[in-house]
Formats: sequence, structure tokens, C-alpha cells
Amino acid sequence: MATHTDHESGPVTGEPTLDPRAELSEFLRSRRARLQPSDVGLPEYGRRRRVPGLRREELAQLAGVSVAYYTRLEQGNGRNVSREVLDAISAALRLSETEHAHLLHLARPGSRRHPAPVKRQQVRPVLREMLSAIESVPAYIWGRRTDVLAWNQTASALFGDWAARSPQDRNWARIVFLDPGARDLFPDWKAKAADVVGQLRLDAGQHSDDPLLTELVGELSVKSDDFRALWAAHDVKRKTHGSMRLRHPLAGELTVHYETFRLPGDQEQALSIYHSPPGTKSEEALRLLASWGSDATRDGTVAAHD
Repeated sequence: MATHTDHESGPVTGEPTLDPRAELSEFLRSRRARLQPSDVGLPEYGRRRRVPGLRREELAQLAGVSVAYYTRLEQGNGRNVSREVLDAISAALRLSETEHAHLLHLARPGSRRHPAPVKRQQVRPVLREMLSAIESVPAYIWGRRTDVLAWNQTASALFGDWAARSPQDRNWARIVFLDPGARDLFPDWKAKAADVVGQLRLDAGQHSDDPLLTELVGELSVKSDDFRALWAAHDVKRKTHGSMRLRHPLAGELTVHYETFRLPGDQEQALSIYHSPPGTKSEEALRLLASWGSDATRDGTVAAHD
């Protein structure tokens, strides 16, 4: 059996939601705090400033809006704000493309295209067949909340036996922050953790009323000091492409490159595929893992949960 998927889909109701007004307020404050007047060509008057980063009036001046208008927005009142104003504030804050999209979702919740998610996502059968067809490389499909939805045997051999986990534990955030084995698997654990939290932040901006996401954030906030610190930073990231180092208990240290593709039919599902350059020791390690299949997970890469 080469491909696995999570079929749980029961509705979830009655959970609290993330406060979009507070999310907007805290995001703008955090982005303003990281800029200094010298970063944006403004003079600094005196050596001591009462607030970190730019003052509200300085940011408003850069964006070309009144201080009162910007203050209302930073207090979480984004009703009826125009796209042009948001674009100007984004430019003044020097937001990345991902951060800009996040700001639009936070400030204009009425423009969201998707209803509040109330059940776990499903993977089309054809996609599961495709995962089986590319067993020579690790590949998996993931969705909202960093849930791992389907995978091939080679991905399971590389990252851990997802089939042995309960459906709710097939989630990168829970694995990275609550599974001690993750710190052994990822030598650059801090970078991996920051990427995972950044992706969750994007989800929170688009689906503040998702009860499963609220439950996940609450659980991680209680159980992980590292998660709380990263969540409070309000950084947002979207997984696209890159490379990472791994320390596999059977295959040893290896470096893999990954590409992420949004899937047609459900843009909130993505396919991530990993490979290593031809002729490298890392490529040889991936070939060994592909040949071992499920046998590679018997000693465990990341401890599995029942």
C-alpha cells in the first residue's frame, strides 16, 4: 500500500474563533515596530523613543493618510477601508507579497471567497494514485492548518510513519512543536518551526472562524513556549520552494530540495515534492529510503502517536 489519506470528515461546531480585529491590530503594530525612521528616510529626533519602530504619525505620513484614520485601522477597525489605502499602508510598512495578501484578508474579511471550514479536507482519488506513481521521491499533500492529508511510502520513510498517527496528529505544527523527535530530524529546527507558524498565520488571516484552527493554536500555545513566542511575532510565510537539512536515523544526514504546487480544484491543498541533486550522497540516501519503504519507519524518524 503506497498511498495513504485521512478520511475523517465529521463537522466541528461550538468552538471559539480567532478575533480578526485583534489579529489586524497586532499584525500592524508588529510590522510598524520592526521599522526605524532611518529605514524609510525619515529623520530621528532625539535618541530615545517611547515605542519601538515607527510612530503611528510617521507611518500615516508615509502612507498618505490621516493619523486618526490609521489609528482606527490599527485598533482593528478595518470596515470600509479601500484597497488603495491598504496598498499604501502595505508599501509604507514594506510588506512582502505574502504579508500584503495577509493584510488584505485581515482588513477586508468580507472579501474572503471561502466559507468557514467545518470539516477536514478530502483528497481526490486520482491524486492519491499520482502519489503512488512517484514513489521514487518523497511526496505528500497537505492542506489547511498544516494538516498532512495524503502521502506516499517514500515520504513516510523520510519524515516518519504518518499512518501510525491519529488523524489529528498528522499535522506539521503538532509534530514540530509537540514531538521531541522533530528536533532530531530537523537540524535547523528553529527555521522549520518559524515556517510552520508562518503558514498557520496565513490560515488564521483567511479563516479566523475555523474552529479546528482555533483549537490547534490554543493547544500549541498551552503546551509550547516556543510556539507562543513565534505566534506572538505575527510573521507570515507561504511554503513555496527551498531546501532543508535532515538527520535521518537510518539514512544519516541529507539535504533535500522541495517544490510546492497548489492543486486545481482546491487551492487550499498543496503537493510538496522533495528531491536531491543527482550524484550526491543525499540522492543515494533517498534511493535507499524509497527501496526500504515502510521498513525505514520501524525504528522511527519522528515518534509516532496512536
